[in-house]
Amino acid sequence: MTHRSYFRTTALSLVLASAVPTLALAQERVPPVEIYTTTESYDPIRYEGAFIIAEAWRELGLDVTVTPMEFSTLLDRFYSEQDFDATILGWSGRVDRLDPQFFLGTLDSRQAEPGANNPGGYANPEYDELFDAQSREFDTQARRDIVHEMQELYMPDVPVVVLFHRDEVVAYNNTAFTNMNAMAGEGLYSEWGPMEAQPAGDRATLRIGGPQEPDNINPLNSTSVWGWKWMRLYYDRLVRLSPEVEPVDWAATDVTAADDTTIVVTLRDGMSFHDGEPVRAEDVAFTFNYYMDSSYSYFDSYLDPISSVEVTGDNEITFNLSEPSASFATITLSQIPILPEHIWAEIDDPQELSPDEIPTVGSGPFVFDRYDRGEFMSLTTNADHFHADTISVDAVEFLIYADAEGVFTALDTGEVDMTAWRMEPGQIPLAEANDDLTVVSVPDFGYFHFTFNLRREPFDDRAMRRALTMAMDRERMVNVLLEGRGEVGTSVIAPVNEFWHNPFVERFEFDMDAARAELEAAGYSWDDDGMLVR
Repeated sequence: MTHRSYFRTTALSLVLASAVPTLALAQERVPPVEIYTTTESYDPIRYEGAFIIAEAWRELGLDVTVTPMEFSTLLDRFYSEQDFDATILGWSGRVDRLDPQFFLGTLDSRQAEPGANNPGGYANPEYDELFDAQSREFDTQARRDIVHEMQELYMPDVPVVVLFHRDEVVAYNNTAFTNMNAMAGEGLYSEWGPMEAQPAGDRATLRIGGPQEPDNINPLNSTSVWGWKWMRLYYDRLVRLSPEVEPVDWAATDVTAADDTTIVVTLRDGMSFHDGEPVRAEDVAFTFNYYMDSSYSYFDSYLDPISSVEVTGDNEITFNLSEPSASFATITLSQIPILPEHIWAEIDDPQELSPDEIPTVGSGPFVFDRYDRGEFMSLTTNADHFHADTISVDAVEFLIYADAEGVFTALDTGEVDMTAWRMEPGQIPLAEANDDLTVVSVPDFGYFHFTFNLRREPFDDRAMRRALTMAMDRERMVNVLLEGRGEVGTSVIAPVNEFWHNPFVERFEFDMDAARAELEAAGYSWDDDGMLVR
């Protein structure tokens, strides 16, 4: 053998040897994925939706497991721990969320820490810059243009899939109460419901039924709409949003913008907490500073514009903003509950409170009475509240049931007066056939979402997310699971929120061939068992 042939043979051997591990890596299977969802009894729609998605993904070559989980446990796993591959949950369409600030903030990278509103971890510096720009923009048309641009920007990345917007179909017993007005996104269970309901008979206690209960009733720890739907009945805010979604001075009698970054609030005279202590300007300033100093991230997007809060008069509080905030007066001031300083100032770590240690003293139109976890909650009407003369109920009770079927049976038999949440499709015609029940349907600008954890394989790959979104039969979910009572989702701003919604964003129709083509273009292939490899 010549030296030349020896070196040629050796070189060829080295090339082949180095190619072996490269080939092995190229043929590595995509890691198994787990989809978290609610239990079937809690929400059969989300439960069945997870299996529809898993079925298509398996056809695409993924190893998929669906894991149903109790709702509060699922919330902790999703928000607080961020320990998930992919999760199906929902954002409620509360009235404050008609302003785009909240839903856009669920994709802000600065809200990706545990407990905040971007658990999937989407990070796009250009998106964050636009988020700040729309927050500062007071010209409504100019702000709308930025909001539309943000939707167009993030959609191709599909960090989250809006599965569908589900109609809010609810019912109440018209022989027990009248003047039951549903709000868009909130249904009957809004903060105004108990304040407007009129007894039709001798009983003045409004009884609400639902399978949901608060994740907790700690105003410095709750991340569930069901916690806040309850707490906002016994805590006051400076501003409330009316049933027509207009800002109404509440604990404040005046909110004035001294300039673009200075908001002066005048507190209402004569207010008291439920323990008899007066509500002072100092309590308001303390509350906002307490929230800003805590590690509670749920309200971060509302509080971020605040530089400082100070008492500037007997009943005057001044908010100094670090930058202009288009939604500050109507949204931030309408969401932060006023806490009694004389109670909370003694609590160093509010998030470590046990259930028995959580203070429940507010100043609102209702007074906390009782909470038996998993069973029952109750409030009594605050006769000393400035709004008390317009309230006709003497108490509010919330009965907690194991599932939606239990709620409907209780409504049908008169055990409860109204449903806290939407009825299942099969229950609606039964309710409509009962003359004692009035069925109400309102559109929802909240949505059910499928969130990828972008920190984990394979969801850290944009092409994979795009392909998997194409492999979600959302039309089937709406037409079969919802029986047509809903709409396939696009962006995080719902079509019913017409002014802010961008209808021209990229859409991902159900198309398995397109999903495979997307994967092949990104370098994926399939092994002999039909499993996805790369």
